[in-house]
Amino acid sequence: MNLPSPSLPSDDPARDAAIAAGMPQVDLSRRLAVSSLVALVVLCVAWELYLAPIKPGGSLLALKALPLCVPIAGLLKNRMYTYRWVSLLVWLYFTEGVVRAYSDRAPSHYYALLEVVLCLTLFAGCALHVRLRLRNAKSTLQSPDSTDQATPIAP
Repeated sequence: MNLPSPSLPSDDPARDAAIAAGMPQVDLSRRLAVSSLVALVVLCVAWELYLAPIKPGGSLLALKALPLCVPIAGLLKNRMYTYRWVSLLVWLYFTEGVVRAYSDRAPSHYYALLEVVLCLTLFAGCALHVRLRLRNAKSTLQSPDSTDQATPIAP
């Protein structure tokens, strides 16, 4: 009998949803991650096209938001792998925000600080979501009322 490892979640969305159903913190961390990612996309596009573009009329730097659009579907589908790699991707945007907060003048300086805050929020939401789901999956697999326990056979 093949049982999944307690440290690795399955790729079955129905099973993951069942594991997450008992924990409102998982849903809260998911909402935090998705909302901060969408806000970061909106900020990146608005910042470079309308709010404080590098060139008058907007610039192609607004295309930096495209890599952030890729994981939205995975986060909405509650895929654990997506939460993991987004928590790594966000550090590129964090770095850009820190550099531009230090080097740009107002109002671009304020948008860079907002980008830093959104990146930290996104990272915290993703990290918390992964941690809570792994902890919940581990406790679900180790529960004593599991019917898949092996029974010893007498010799």
